[in-house]
Amino acid sequence: MKYSIIYPLLVIIMSSSCSDYLDLKPDQKMAIPKTLEHCELLLNDYSAMNTGYPTLGEVAADDYYLNTSDWKSLSNFDEQHTYNWSLEFMTLNTHWQNPYKTVYLSNQILSILRHLDQNNDKVKYDKTLGAAHFFRAFAFHQIASVFTMPYQVGTAESELGIPLRLSPDLDYKSSRSNLAATYTQIVVDYKQAIRYLPVVETLKGRPAKAAAYAGLARVYLDLQDYDKAYAYADSCLSLKSDLLNYKDLKASASLPIPRFNTEVLFPAIGIFSSPLGQSFARIAPDLYHSFDVHDYRKTVYFKPNSFDVGTYAFKGSYDNSATTPFVGLTTSEVYLIRAESAVRTNNIGQGLRDLNTLLKNRIDPLFIVDVTETDPDLLLRIVLQERRKELVFRGRRWSDLRRLNQDERFRKTINRSIDGQNYTLEPNSLKYAHLIPDLVISESGIPQNKR
Repeated sequence: MKYSIIYPLLVIIMSSSCSDYLDLKPDQKMAIPKTLEHCELLLNDYSAMNTGYPTLGEVAADDYYLNTSDWKSLSNFDEQHTYNWSLEFMTLNTHWQNPYKTVYLSNQILSILRHLDQNNDKVKYDKTLGAAHFFRAFAFHQIASVFTMPYQVGTAESELGIPLRLSPDLDYKSSRSNLAATYTQIVVDYKQAIRYLPVVETLKGRPAKAAAYAGLARVYLDLQDYDKAYAYADSCLSLKSDLLNYKDLKASASLPIPRFNTEVLFPAIGIFSSPLGQSFARIAPDLYHSFDVHDYRKTVYFKPNSFDVGTYAFKGSYDNSATTPFVGLTTSEVYLIRAESAVRTNNIGQGLRDLNTLLKNRIDPLFIVDVTETDPDLLLRIVLQERRKELVFRGRRWSDLRRLNQDERFRKTINRSIDGQNYTLEPNSLKYAHLIPDLVISESGIPQNKR
């Protein structure tokens, strides 16, 4: 079916734990859940709902580099040429297909809930409804952050967005919305999630209300609507503000940061990408050397490479994994969203409080000196530097480059060197929207991103 390519090709790829509960119709291409309990099972499929988000942005970003021999040894052509921004067509479908599977399952749940009596178990019904909206918002935002151009108010109505699949039906044609409509839908879904999600959620893979506030704060940061980014970050931190104190971590461990730790509001991981692996990715020297010797992150996040002296690999995964990047939501990110938004909206005192709160949990207390800068421009630069340092390999650098490139003060040209040849990614390049897989283009007929 040509139009179903936006969704996964095999919709029945669901958790095996669900298989006993779902009726499989011989004349249909999907398993059809029917009850609130079925919806719960779908939401609890961690591999489908919390994993497999696109990592192409992180592959193309500037927090690391590859040497020539490692670049040549990469087996995945698409990722290899994403690294130096030379990809001319995309054959790898997973970065597109996986998050649309999350969208599909969310739509399945929402469709079922519309036909159920919410009063039979209102608490569970509301929690399920809120979670489905959350997952759809999160997946749409992940797709938009990779496959569309950066959001700008003046062009959002004319710029291509993503297909907004809002129904589980496979029989209607997909089309690309405009970018304004894309982000409007993401905001609507997050607001519905905020309305229905509980304040406390005991299941580790499921979002609570604070996670939806955090997701919306992240979206408004990308939209450069700093008043709203501040407001939703503030709402999140009023519900959950815990931070890890890095002095309590065992920095010498191979993976020092616990999975599902107290900072994690919503756990999500990206697709495994070889260029980002410890054996390949060498941390950019300017990033590594920006950490003071008394900053615990320098040893919690990085380890020296014995096979390439003077270079460093990343080990600070919030998924406690050496293979897949964490792209979920954390309180530490939200502190930085509120700090940046506060500075940008002239609330210097709050910006300083948030920044210093975070740093007190990251730097040796015997050597920490509070940031006291009150010049808005200089303080903003400090906050943005700390944002880059804190969120290494957390799926945010690409989005930050996209929005900061719109400001002459912060725009950056990125350079790569492979086998003596130099490659350049200019600020605001069309390549900040990754190519949509060719199979999706040919089967659905939606327009490809420009080059």
